[in-house]
Order: sequence, then structure tokens, then C-alpha cells
Amino acid sequence: MRILSIFPLFEQIENYSTTSFKKDLTAGLTVGIMLIPQAMAYAMIAGLPPIYGLYASTIPLLIYALLGTSRQLAVGPVAMVSLLTASGIGALATGGTASYILLAITLAFMVGLIQFFLGLFRLGFLVNFLSHPVISGFTSAAALIIGLSQLKHLLGINIASSHYVHEILGQAFSQFTQINWVTFSIGLAGILMIYLLKKWSTSFPSQLVVVVFGILFVWSLGLAEQGVKIVGHVPQGLPSLSVPSFDPLQWQALLPIALTIALVSFMESIAVAKAIQAKHRDYKVDANQELIALGAANIGGAFFQSYPVTGGFSRTAVNDQAGATTAISSIISAILIFLTLLFLTPLFYYLPNAILAAVIMVAVFGLIDTREVMHLWKSDRRDFWMLTITFFSTLGLGIELGIGIGVLLSLAMVIYQSTRPHIATLGNIPQTDYYRNIERFPDLEEQKEILIFRFDAPLYFANIAYFKEALSNAIAQKGTSLKTIILPANSIYSIDSSGTYALEELLTKCQRQEIKLLFSGLRGPVRDTLKKAGLMDRIGTHHFFINIQQAVDFSKGVPFPTIPNSLTDYTLQTN
Repeated sequence: MRILSIFPLFEQIENYSTTSFKKDLTAGLTVGIMLIPQAMAYAMIAGLPPIYGLYASTIPLLIYALLGTSRQLAVGPVAMVSLLTASGIGALATGGTASYILLAITLAFMVGLIQFFLGLFRLGFLVNFLSHPVISGFTSAAALIIGLSQLKHLLGINIASSHYVHEILGQAFSQFTQINWVTFSIGLAGILMIYLLKKWSTSFPSQLVVVVFGILFVWSLGLAEQGVKIVGHVPQGLPSLSVPSFDPLQWQALLPIALTIALVSFMESIAVAKAIQAKHRDYKVDANQELIALGAANIGGAFFQSYPVTGGFSRTAVNDQAGATTAISSIISAILIFLTLLFLTPLFYYLPNAILAAVIMVAVFGLIDTREVMHLWKSDRRDFWMLTITFFSTLGLGIELGIGIGVLLSLAMVIYQSTRPHIATLGNIPQTDYYRNIERFPDLEEQKEILIFRFDAPLYFANIAYFKEALSNAIAQKGTSLKTIILPANSIYSIDSSGTYALEELLTKCQRQEIKLLFSGLRGPVRDTLKKAGLMDRIGTHHFFINIQQAVDFSKGVPFPTIPNSLTDYTLQTN
């Protein structure tokens, strides 16, 4: 069993059949054909020669297939990670140079190490600090940046590399008269063809068809000699062994972008893996094992000239639609890339850059989530503004600062919500033993002598001030007629020393004003803390009850049936 948990592929193929292999073969070939043009295009986004996209689609796929828990996730180069790679390395070296390539390989190694150890120490929960609105805003902005960065290839003009939308658009408008209209026509035709073919069939290899069209069109008409830029020579053969740099200064410079890619790429990967797994009931996705698998894929890939990779949305969806049943489909895709590297790379010589730009633009513009914006505007304005701020921060300040601001916003929101949790003053539903929030249900019965105050959060140092303030306001509203305070503790699942001090102050205040302080639904961990602090005895064990109604009856002097072994034996053992 232990080896099955380390290498989930063996569990997937325990009852492998010919039918399953046929499905995996179809899916693997479909995704492999789709991956060839995508990988080359995404390598261009990363500032690398196109061949490095194919290198990144070999060894990492094999390693993930062995270690990953998702049976349909298609790992490889993706647009987001490619852009982050370019933004992190662009300031350190010139794109396409030997030093740039070495940094990209080193970055893959660092990302892999971070992900591997996060998974090993079961720290996958850290990605929860990237909220969905932040990821949506960041992804949409990055998609715009990626798409517009391809204008130089689509228009056939020289635009300096930039990760700022206003700079890209400014350069494009200033060179409007220099547009190569033949190049633009090829790219536009490629975009239209991909859209139309995708509309006809989502599983059809539309990108590969467009690539073949572009190559034949440019070659047959001799357009390369007329200024249409082409990919040119693509090295033939399998990726050779490579060794990442271990220069401490380079690691220090790459660490921020490595952390960003490690978390963002895992978020993208686990999101699509879980979405696909929800459609299949025969396996589960383990987040920590996924981190280990992606980490190992990036580490192993770094020794075979790969830059950072992760699971992709579009390819995973195609893999699932094509019928993939196990990770064998990923192995088949990798074999197809190996064959391409061995025999087919010379065929890409006349591939126009405008076609690769078309492939990228269609892929990334689909990531712009306008529906989420409209949904949040109607349902949650706070999340809407988080998305909006992240979006414009990424556009205006750059990729790294944008995601940094998004993370800070997520953390700030967590802190805000934990320090100012939901509170409620409860009233009785007539002729029942149930109590609800009087602000939501105005027809509830509320008694002047009794305050039932519910605090829906753990009671700890960060929200003590809010607890005191809210309770004081509720007490003030009751005035001098108040005789009993009941604290329903069902929602208080933990309490720290600051919380016990606050309750001790409240008890002293109640005793001074001759007000009864009662508790209902006390949880086990809170009970243990109060016992250790000596508060249980000070409050009095007869002031703890199973439910609110018992506390209300006690405050009114209404007798209730004796429970064997005394009521407190049950109330004080509440879990």
C-alpha cells in the first residue's frame, strides 16, 4: 500500500484493460497534438526559443504521470507561468541568451524544490491565502498582458519587451504606419480559424491545423523573403542534460518569483484537477501529493532543459473530454513530443511567429473572466473590489507587485473578518424552544430582563476588543432592567488566555451589578481552557447548560427535570 501512495500510477493501472488503453491512447495523442504548437508559443512568452517549450513537455510529463493523483491533469508549459518566468528573469538577462536559459532552468529547479517540500511537510493549505477573487483579478490582468505582448508578432513591428499594458499599447500606436499587413493578415486569419474550429469541436486540434496552414502558406508563397518573420531553425533531437545554477546571488534574485510561481501554478493546477475529479467518483485528488508530483516534475525537468511547468486548464479539459482514464495518457503525449523532437522539428522552419501569436492570444483571452466580475458586483461588493484592485494593480504595477498586493488584500480580509466576526442578539420564536437573530426576524419575542448574546467566532486576542465593545453596547441597550446575560457558546470553538481574561472581567462586572452570567452549548476545548484557568469554578458549574432554553428557564426560576448524575455532568461534557 505504501508504494501505491508514493506512486499513484501503479494503483491506477491495477485493473487496466484494453478499453482503458484505447481511451488513454486517443486522449494522449489528442493532447500531444494540441501541446506541440502551444508549448512552442508559450516558450516565446517566457522569452525562450520555441524548442524549450517542447523540452518542457517531455520529462516533466513522465514524472507527474508517475507521482500525480489526478488521472486527467495535463502538465506542461502554460501561459501564466510563462509570463511569470519572463517577468522574473527579464530584469536579470536578455531573452533567448545562454544566461537567460540557464536562469529559466534554475528557476524550474527552485520552483520544484519549493513545491516538493511544501508537499512533503503537508503545507498545501498555504495556497488558501490566495482568495478566488484575487486569483481571478490577477489571471484576467495577466491574460491581457500576455495577449498584448504578442502584438509585436501579430503586427510584425518591433515592440520592446514590457509587462505594462500602457507601454505596450503606446509603442504599438506609435508604430502604426510600420505594420506589416501581410503578417497581420496571417495572424488574424489564424485567430479566426482557431475560433471557428473550436466552435465546431472543442476536442479538434485546431491549433495544429492552423500551424500547418501557416507553414504551408508562408512556404508556398515565399513570404519569409517578403518580411514575414518565421521561427527558423528548430534544433532536432532530445533535450540534453543540463545543470541548474547554484550561484547564491542568482538564487537570491530568483527567490521572489520562484515563490510566486510555486504558489500560483499550484493554485491553477489543483483548481482544474479538483474540477475534473468532481466528474469522476473512482479516485481522489490529494493536494499535498500533487505538490510533491509537480515539484518532482519541475526538479526533474530542470536537468533536461525545462522551464517551470504546471497543470493547464484547456489541455486538461481536452484530455478529459477525449476519454483519458489514467495518467498513461500523459505518458503517450510525452512520447509524441519525443518523436516530434527526433523527427519533425525541421518541418517548423517556416512557421510564422504571427501564427504562434494567434495561438497564444486565443488561449489567454479565454482566461479573462467577465462573468465573475458581474457575479461579484451583484453578490459580494467586498470581493468585487478585491478583484478590481488586484486587476488594475497587476496591469499598472506589473505581475509580481500585482500578485503581492492581491495576497496582502487576502490576508487583510482574513484579519478583518476574524477581528470583527458576526454577532447576534437572539430572541425566542413564539411557542418553541428555538432562538434566532432579532435583526433578521423582527417578530421574535425578546425579554428586557434577559440578554442572549451570540459571538460567532473563536474568542482570542485579535477580536477581544470587538467582543467587549459589542457586548457593552448590547448591555447598554437593555438598561437597568437587565438581570441575566446568556452566552450561547456553540460558535466559540476555541478561546485563548486573552479570551479567558475578558470573560473574567465580564464575570466581575456582572457580579458587581448583580447580573447572572450563564453559558449554553459549551464546547469541549473551551470547557478545558476555562477549567485550567479556574473560571469554571468561579462562574459556577450550575451556570452552564446544554441549550439556550434551559438557561432561560433557570434565569426565570422555572424548575426542569433532574437528569441522572446531575445536569452539570452532561453540560460540562459537551463536545
